[in-house]
Amino acid sequence: MNAEAKVIGASAIDPPSNVFTKDEMRPAYIVLWTMCLAHFLNDLLQSLLSAIFPILKESYQLDFAQIGYIALAFHVTASLLQPAVGWYTDKRPKYYALAFGMGSTLIGLVLLAYASSYAGLLFAAAMVGTGSSIFHPEGSRVTRMAAGNRLGMAQSTFQVGGNFGQAAGPLLAAFVIVPLGQRGIVWFAALALLAILVLAAVGRWYQTHAAAVGQRLKREAKAAVSAGFSRRKVTVAITLLLILLFSKSFYNASLNTFYSFYLMEKFGLSVRDAQLYLFLYMGAVAAGVYFGGPLGDWMGRKHVIWLSVFGALPFTLALPFADLYGAAALTVVIGLIMSASMSQVLVYALELTPGKVGTVSGLFFGFSFGMGGLGAAVLGHVADVTSLDFVFRLCAFLPVLGAVCWFLPDLRKKAQGLP
Repeated sequence: MNAEAKVIGASAIDPPSNVFTKDEMRPAYIVLWTMCLAHFLNDLLQSLLSAIFPILKESYQLDFAQIGYIALAFHVTASLLQPAVGWYTDKRPKYYALAFGMGSTLIGLVLLAYASSYAGLLFAAAMVGTGSSIFHPEGSRVTRMAAGNRLGMAQSTFQVGGNFGQAAGPLLAAFVIVPLGQRGIVWFAALALLAILVLAAVGRWYQTHAAAVGQRLKREAKAAVSAGFSRRKVTVAITLLLILLFSKSFYNASLNTFYSFYLMEKFGLSVRDAQLYLFLYMGAVAAGVYFGGPLGDWMGRKHVIWLSVFGALPFTLALPFADLYGAAALTVVIGLIMSASMSQVLVYALELTPGKVGTVSGLFFGFSFGMGGLGAAVLGHVADVTSLDFVFRLCAFLPVLGAVCWFLPDLRKKAQGLP
């Protein structure tokens, strides 16, 4: 590799000033934190669905498989539509798509509050999933536009808002929805309206800066690390990343969907107390996402991904055998470790495939949501046939798939012109 290629390769991780100006390298922090807030509101509202599963199970006399299918209805619309939305908006930017997607979430929440049948619950969950399918690829696009040369930090800032929102959902469900019942969801419509206003403001920034940032991203694409990789090697790397997402999504589905039931069944907790323990796990996930981004910028994304997935294995294996307080401590550790790579997987994929922010973000968010929904449905059936304890013993081995990280190319070495 010649000297010019080395400079070009290095720029994708840390763009030099002779390729980009100082202003282009500086992140737009106001936009990033606004997207963090928007992601917080979006995922808080969406997490209300899984947070009220115990209420719906009792009210509608549902079994675990039916609970899994409600989760599947949400995840299928979120997963199948996301790559299509990302691909379409890569070619035809829609500046106010984010606000439109939040409108779909608002409609879904209102329908969820007043659903009178199982079919109504499924349709409401699908509407919430549709809002998610628009928000995540478009949110990643705006975040990428505002990132400057801090790709890991920017994506972590965006994603940590969503994780804090997911953590707040069970907490609010415990103190608001549990006392009020299913109809209590409608009070969260005000947050959806606030999110629409925030996202409309983001849409105006997007429209104003789209041309200038678009030119910068085109130059950045030419300076990408992946310029030195063959199409076959990129395809293999993307496939390995999807295997990792499968592992993480199925394990997260076991906790997000069934952890509350597991605690109630094994330790006799109330619905409210079980939601508080779920909040501990989701809070740890949020913290792990936030610190994982800067860590990936510093030590390399491959190393963070490797440690994050495979490193959780001893703790997932211990979880089914722990007492209540041990389980709480282990889920906090698991959440911190496994979530550290959430933003890094996406940033790594974007560095491999420059110029396809919407398509790649939609693919990865969509795949993650889809596997989460499939995991909820499959594990629900397994729980009905066996037990929740068996489900957690089975899922404990999923981090073993983190071993595929060994075969991922090291982008930092490539950027430095090393073999």
